[in-house]
Amino acid sequence: MLGYIQRGGITSSYDRILSTRYGVAAVNLINEGKFGEMVCLAGNKISSVSLEEVIGHPKNVDPSGELVKVARSIGISFGDQ
Repeated sequence: MLGYIQRGGITSSYDRILSTRYGVAAVNLINEGKFGEMVCLAGNKISSVSLEEVIGHPKNVDPSGELVKVARSIGISFGDQ
């Protein structure tokens, strides 16, 4: 399970409920023919956003930042070594 790898522990009931909410919303998007959208969490509400809004807004990661250093220390490769 991805949750075990990411956090090193079991998933919480919140995680399980949230994943179910995401899944239901994704199926609803398919049923509504909204194929250019993705499910998102806005505050506490499950919503959707067009892929055009999401793509094109790069989120850069500082290669010398703490998260990258931690990832490298546990053996994660970013293909640059």
